[in-house]
Amino acid sequence: MKKLFFVLLALASGALSLTPAIAQDAKAGEAKVSMCIGCHAIPGYQASFPEIHKVPMIAGQGAKYIVAALNAYRRGERKHPTMRAIAGSMSDADIADVAAYYEHEGKSAVAAASTAAAPAPSAAVADMLKKGACATCHGENMSKPTDPSYPKLAGQHADYLFVALKAYQTERNPQVGRSNPVMMGMAKPYTPKELKELSAYIASLPGDLRTVAQARFR
Repeated sequence: MKKLFFVLLALASGALSLTPAIAQDAKAGEAKVSMCIGCHAIPGYQASFPEIHKVPMIAGQGAKYIVAALNAYRRGERKHPTMRAIAGSMSDADIADVAAYYEHEGKSAVAAASTAAAPAPSAAVADMLKKGACATCHGENMSKPTDPSYPKLAGQHADYLFVALKAYQTERNPQVGRSNPVMMGMAKPYTPKELKELSAYIASLPGDLRTVAQARFR
């Protein structure tokens, strides 16, 4: 089982590396986020599809991960209709610039929370983290990805993490689902209750992610 996991991990990493490198310009990205700020720049903003949950914090996320995620929406590997439409309207340069903007925005924000000590997981959560080999990709305390195309998870909204993990369990649904083979294999064995426990723990970890409100929303 562990050998299969690392084979899938290598294949997924190879697929991500096929995305062409595009020059990134955070300043240019600031002028291109008008479609993003209505959700991602409002603290506590909630989406209603596929169920009510807070939209993810993306300021402070790694640029290469944001590029990978937007390309996954664009290709239909992530099936959220709104995000697919937005990503599909963006050029490669737009995606690169927006990703650079959000990475830079997180670095510019006060990150005192990331210096806090990480709480210890329960025995059940520790077992899930071990079985899922979560740190193999997401790194120490889920905040130091081992590859820049993987996401930081620490401190992310628990309800968003829960919805995202369930999406990896969803099959044959034209509107909902994610098809990353590593994450599908990791999420599939767990019950909704277990995924909620795992999501709540990861959300409790100190990290770099945050929602930075635009001036018009403050």
